[in-house]
Amino acid sequence: MKKVLVVDDSALMRKLIGGVLGEAGYEVHTARHGAEGVERLLAVQPDVVTLDINMPEMDGLTALSLMMAARPTPVVMVSSLTERGALATFEALALGAVDFIAKPGGTITLHVDDIKALLLAKVAAAAQARLRPGPAPTAKPPAGSASLARHAPASKPVSPAAAAGPAARAADTARDAMGAVLVGVSTGGPRTLEDILPRLPADFPWPILVAQHMPLNFTDAFARRMDGLCALHVSEVQGPVPLEPGRVYIGRAGTDLAVSDRGGRAYAVPRPETAGMPWHPSVDVLVDSAMKVLPPQRLLGVMLTGMGYDGAAAMTKLHRAGGRTIAESADTAVVFGMPQELIQRGGASMVLPAGAIAQQLRHWVQ
Repeated sequence: MKKVLVVDDSALMRKLIGGVLGEAGYEVHTARHGAEGVERLLAVQPDVVTLDINMPEMDGLTALSLMMAARPTPVVMVSSLTERGALATFEALALGAVDFIAKPGGTITLHVDDIKALLLAKVAAAAQARLRPGPAPTAKPPAGSASLARHAPASKPVSPAAAAGPAARAADTARDAMGAVLVGVSTGGPRTLEDILPRLPADFPWPILVAQHMPLNFTDAFARRMDGLCALHVSEVQGPVPLEPGRVYIGRAGTDLAVSDRGGRAYAVPRPETAGMPWHPSVDVLVDSAMKVLPPQRLLGVMLTGMGYDGAAAMTKLHRAGGRTIAESADTAVVFGMPQELIQRGGASMVLPAGAIAQQLRHWVQ
C-alpha cells in the first residue's frame, strides 16, 4: 500500500484530501504545518507528499527545501496560494516539487470533489515520478545574446526580421524557409523546460511553440518566468500572433494552441478546447495544425515528460511524413509516459536526455 503524507494547516482540508486518498486505497498520514511535515516525512517515509504553501510556523516552500535535503520524496503542491500567486508554484517546482494542483474556492473548501480525479491522477503519477537532483542549472547565453535577468524583456535583442515591418518579415520568412519547433510536455514540464529553453540563443532561427498541460491562471505567470530566464522572448498566446524567429509561444490554459495560415504567414492562435481531447493545451492539436501549414521537413517535434499519451499520434505522423522528432529519455523524464508512448509507436527520430535537447535543436536548424 502506498503511503501519502498530507501537510496542510487546515484540519478540514487534511480531512477532505486525506479522505479522497484513503478511499482510493492510500495509507494516509497528516501534518499541521511545514515543521511537523518534515518530522513526519522522516518518521513515516511516505511515497508521496501533498504540501500546502501558506502555513504558519513554517511555510511550504521552506518545508519543501528541507524535505528535498533530508529525504527527497515526490511532492505535489496543493494550495490556494498557487492559484493566486502562481509564481510561488513555479518556485516550488524549481525546488523539486513534481507537480501542483490548485484548491478550488479558497483555503477552506467543501468542493474537493471538483478536483478529486485530478488529485488522484497527480498523486498516482508522482508516486512513479523520477526525482531530479538539485535546482535546474541556467545556461549562460552566448556572447551578444540577451541578459538572463528575470523579467527584463526590454533588454533583449530584436532580430532584423522582428524589427522590420510585416512585408519585410514575410519576405525574410520565405527566403529563410523558417520552420517551427513543437514541444509537448506535462507533469514535470516547467522544470524540464528550464533545462532546455535557456540553452538556446536569442538568434535561434525558428519559433518554438509549447503545449504545456497546465490549469487556468498559470500559463501567463509561467511564460513571464521563462521570459526572465531565457535569451529568447517568451510569451503566452492570448490572441493570433505571427510566428517570428527567436520567440517562444506558450499555449494559454483553457485553450488549445494551434498554427494557422493567415495571408501566407504562419500564426500561433488560441482555439477553444477541442472536444474529446483529455489534456489541454493539446499536443495533438498543435502538431496536427502545424502540419497543415508548414512542410513536415520544416517541423521539429519534441516530446517531454508527462503522464498519458497526448501528442504521440500526431508526432508519429509527423515523423513518418519526414519531420524530425525527439523523445526525452527515461534517464531525465520525471514521468516517462508521453515520451515512452512516442517511442513505442516508432515516432521518435532520437531519444535524448533533457540536457542534450537544446544542442540537438541548434544542430538541426543550422
